[in-house]
Amino acid sequence: MEQEIAAFIRHLETERNASPNTLAAYRSDLAQFREFVQVELGSSAEPEGVSHLLIRRWLALLHRDHTKSSVGRKLAAVRAFFKHLVRIGSLAKNPAELVSTPKKEKRVPYHLSIDEVTALVETPRETDLLSLRDRAILETLYSCGVRVSELTGLNVGGIDLDDGTVRVLGKGSKERIVPVGSHARTSLSRYLEARNHPHPDAPLFTNARGGRLTPRSVRRVIDKHILRIAAMRKISPHTLRHTFATHMLEGGADLRAIQELLGHASLSTTQKYTHVGIDRLMEVYDKAHPKARK
Repeated sequence: MEQEIAAFIRHLETERNASPNTLAAYRSDLAQFREFVQVELGSSAEPEGVSHLLIRRWLALLHRDHTKSSVGRKLAAVRAFFKHLVRIGSLAKNPAELVSTPKKEKRVPYHLSIDEVTALVETPRETDLLSLRDRAILETLYSCGVRVSELTGLNVGGIDLDDGTVRVLGKGSKERIVPVGSHARTSLSRYLEARNHPHPDAPLFTNARGGRLTPRSVRRVIDKHILRIAAMRKISPHTLRHTFATHMLEGGADLRAIQELLGHASLSTTQKYTHVGIDRLMEVYDKAHPKARK
């Protein structure tokens, strides 16, 4: 099965133009599945020997220490793998088609209040290059709602400070244009000026050695400034993305517009933020309506 998985990963990379993160996830999930099949079937661990019952046993094992969303992602990788084998004629049928996807937990994304996010983005107050960079990173994440991988992939030429827009390359190499707020534009302008206005092809955010900043480094930047404001919660770059979407919704933005800004392929992905909005509406109702209080 190892050779078939390697060929499938090459197919995703060369023909489907899958992102590095997607390739890494599929490679990891399918390697885990292959190890399980080898333990169960021994020397006959070939794709032809895999049944839907075997896949269900694997999922049951995963449910012990994985979330439903994680199990669903792994099943999607296995299903896509067998679908590919059927398409190229290596298998007659896809055994994963008979396995239902576990229902995801309806979790409301954690987000910061306006006061909390303001305190966070205003924490870097020094005028040295790294402080100006940190302020620009925090302002951009909150202002644009971009993913951390999208942020670190930005080049200087992708930002148009005059028009107030940024050209983002999202999942599946899909490009979108996102507005940049005035505070973020000011921070970006100061940062780029401190870098002596680098070439348009240069990375927008760099480390101390001048190399492109990594997603892990961005997480360290946020952790550093969370400590400075003595916040107890663990906040990630994705928290700022959730905060962006929630504040947009609470401010009256259309759900379709938020979908476009976030780069979601499906509106159902964006709809998780409506739960936050409803909670906020219920809170306002309980405080304001005469008949809401007992």
